[in-house]
Amino acid sequence: MDAEIFYVLVGAVVVAAIARWRGWPAPLLVTVVALAASFLPFVPDVEIDGHLLLNLVLPPLLYSAALDVSFVGFKRSLPQIRRLGITLVLLTSLAVGLVAWWILPSLTLPGALLLGAIVAPPDAVSAAAIGRKLGLPRRIMTVLSGESLINDATSLTLYRVFAAIIAGATVGIVDGIGQFLLAVGVGVAIGLVFGIVLHQLRMRINDAVVIGTFGLLAPFGAYAIAEHLLGSGVLAVVAMGLYVGYNSPRTDYTTRQQETPLWLSADLLLESFVFAYIGLQFPRVLSDLGGEEVGRILLLSGAVMLVVLVMRPLYVYPANGWANFQDRKRLERWDRTVESGAFDERRRESKRWKDYSAEELRSKIVRDRMAGLQLTWKDNAVISWAGMRGVVTLATALAAADLAALDTEPSHAIVVVAFIVTVGTLLLQGLTLPLLIRGLGIASDVDDADDERAIAEVKEKSREAGKAFLAEKRVEWEQKYGEVDLSVFDAFTKRMTRVEKDTDEAQQVEDAAARPSYDDLVALSRGWLQVRRDILLAERDAGNLDEEVMRELMTAMDAEELALDTRGATRQQGRA
Repeated sequence: MDAEIFYVLVGAVVVAAIARWRGWPAPLLVTVVALAASFLPFVPDVEIDGHLLLNLVLPPLLYSAALDVSFVGFKRSLPQIRRLGITLVLLTSLAVGLVAWWILPSLTLPGALLLGAIVAPPDAVSAAAIGRKLGLPRRIMTVLSGESLINDATSLTLYRVFAAIIAGATVGIVDGIGQFLLAVGVGVAIGLVFGIVLHQLRMRINDAVVIGTFGLLAPFGAYAIAEHLLGSGVLAVVAMGLYVGYNSPRTDYTTRQQETPLWLSADLLLESFVFAYIGLQFPRVLSDLGGEEVGRILLLSGAVMLVVLVMRPLYVYPANGWANFQDRKRLERWDRTVESGAFDERRRESKRWKDYSAEELRSKIVRDRMAGLQLTWKDNAVISWAGMRGVVTLATALAAADLAALDTEPSHAIVVVAFIVTVGTLLLQGLTLPLLIRGLGIASDVDDADDERAIAEVKEKSREAGKAFLAEKRVEWEQKYGEVDLSVFDAFTKRMTRVEKDTDEAQQVEDAAARPSYDDLVALSRGWLQVRRDILLAERDAGNLDEEVMRELMTAMDAEELALDTRGATRQQGRA
């Protein structure tokens, strides 16, 4: 079995590498190739326990995704994310459960609702891959990514409740809500504790390899401890990832440079294996169908897939319209407050509002609390069709098959339906989503223009801050070295990349006490970089600079600092 898993891993990674090389969505190609290969007689039949899949694959994938999500964008789009990640999952679970119970009564209502919880959460891996390739606007990508981070927690909590009911426990609506709130509270708390501890380690340990190793282990620890304490392991990992990712720019640059390729490689390996496993298992699941209920199970699979496809647009458009209506009403109330003069009175009494004008606060409300107004009907069409199922649906279906209280036929029906829905949505929605995006003409042109303006503004602020920093340092250098070497300093301010070494060794020794050393110049360069980093963080925290743009600019600064270290190491070797 170990050798078979290795072969599957290698094959999946090779196919994913080809997809990346050709610019195709890797999850789709891996699934299609695995599905085709599964009919070959020499391809191994790999079986994995669903609980093992959840515990070993889900934590690192969630953590890596949370690291890349913009926390500022996540917070701004939280109303939309909450609607999709919680409310839509609940409604989809209920709709699927009722339809499944009607078509196949032998499932029982708890078993049918368990099936609904299993197939309810979409997996954003495929949608994100397609969106990045086709240049979806950031507002859509943020919603899809944020939804995928919390809908798994909703689904797994529902799964836990319905599994307990099937096992004979009495769980009422109040108990179910209590379990959900407990899962959220404990999960988020455990995640924040892990995130704070990991961030402090990243700030204090100057060893990127050790920190990278801690980062690999932390998601498993947060997930396991949260689940042990009846919390949501998913939310624990997500909370930790958001906290660490948000504070990552404050850590040493070597940690970021080590972390990025590490998690990209881990994502490629795990995602390739999961989607290959989906394709390989699908024919075996169909071949195991037997008994008098075969036709009804296939009918159920088609009906469930239709429900999950239809429920999303049926919810997205009305929910978004209602949210926009509420937002407009809120803005109208704000305008009436300003016109009546009540705003000035409240501003005098409020520490939060005293530094803002009415126009600035109105802009802030629109930007931070009215994200729903930013989505057009075309945006919602893409969000509605980006509902491919993936690893969580697969893993929970396999775990449900092991429930002792569930009869053999219902458990097999759940596995079959979950696999058909997963493969069907991956192929149907995954293959047609690019056509929908191109047909609607959705692109990130507005994002690009906004990014250019934001970059120009932050560069101007960086220049001004840099001038102030250099003016202060110039005074220090003049006091320390005198007028003789201010020319070196002035050359640095003109962004010269290096200072020529004095070839007169005797003169260099004679003036050594009065000349700035290489270390002085490096320290000046690092200070210049730190000033620019501080400006980036301040603009990000103020909401004036998108986090993705900030990370791109931060990466360029990290490269500058790496060049300083590289030149320093070269000089030391030369002296040796």
